[in-house]
Amino acid sequence: MVSTCCYVARTYGVRSAMPMFKALKLCPNAVVIKGRMDLYVREGRRIRQMMQALTPLVEPVSIDEAYLDLSGTEALHGAPPALSLMHLQKEVEREIGITISVGLASNKFLAKTASEADKPRGFFALSLDEAPAYLSDKSVRIIGGVGAQLEKRLNADGIRTVGDLQKIPVQTLARRYGVTGVWLHNCAFGRHDRKVDPVGERKSVSSETTFDEDISDPQALEDILWRLSQRTADRAKQGGVEGRVVTLKLKTHDFRSFTRRVSLSEPTQLAQAIFRAASPMLAREATGIRYRLIGVGISDLVDARADALDLADPKSLKRARAERAADKAREKFGDTAVTTGRGHRIGLSRKKD
Repeated sequence: MVSTCCYVARTYGVRSAMPMFKALKLCPNAVVIKGRMDLYVREGRRIRQMMQALTPLVEPVSIDEAYLDLSGTEALHGAPPALSLMHLQKEVEREIGITISVGLASNKFLAKTASEADKPRGFFALSLDEAPAYLSDKSVRIIGGVGAQLEKRLNADGIRTVGDLQKIPVQTLARRYGVTGVWLHNCAFGRHDRKVDPVGERKSVSSETTFDEDISDPQALEDILWRLSQRTADRAKQGGVEGRVVTLKLKTHDFRSFTRRVSLSEPTQLAQAIFRAASPMLAREATGIRYRLIGVGISDLVDARADALDLADPKSLKRARAERAADKAREKFGDTAVTTGRGHRIGLSRKKD
């Protein structure tokens, strides 16, 4: 498979994830280089150190991409952020021998958009004032977080470009898409409030527990899975991320560990969605075997966005709104202020115990 390809090869129709024999048919003179992940990791770390010399606020996104917050660094480096980034480009090319592209903007969404605008070896600055005009003719997919399902729904409503979104009043978008509509409106005009997180790339969010005594009862295991789903969701919400893959982890009474995974049509950070994905996997394994540990988590993480309707599950948005409302109530009045029917039953059972 093609992992990645240069821009010249792309003009022939070659793309990532394409079988190699197809790529060579399209571009017979291509030079095929075997991947060297150890080298990429080593050089990626060197580039990361160069970034951190500019600012401690460096948020890795992947092995070859990161956000930098250069606020307040002008006095330190004696140069504005644009000049500091130009120096970084030259340093990386001189010391490591590769080129990088830079997007400079006042928020992460616009910086990401700008970084894609002038590749390779590009430098593109995009101000908040310029953003609406620049974005207007772009597909709605340019908005990070608009996946295939949401795009289909927007297209069905006659919304194909960011400019189409800009023409619709925020009140109308809110009535039609709920909180997602407000989020879309803000992004359409280049507004985005996610801060750079220097903690670094997080690959998964999970929660697990080891039992005092082995458990084989399917209902008891499912109840524990619900509590773990809530805990995982709380951690994802606190971290501002959501995941496309739900993983169930189990360890048997004789210490055999295994996992089961399922991919979602849309990323989530909601307890209900995590539980609904994990419980069928648990049901297939809860066949009388005694377990000593159970865990659940999400991975393939992306920045959290407003809740979107899952076309495969028409009630998903309603459940999402209910969970968000319950979160606010618990935050204000305590953890026991609002709970689900399952949560109430589990609470009563634990009091009896």
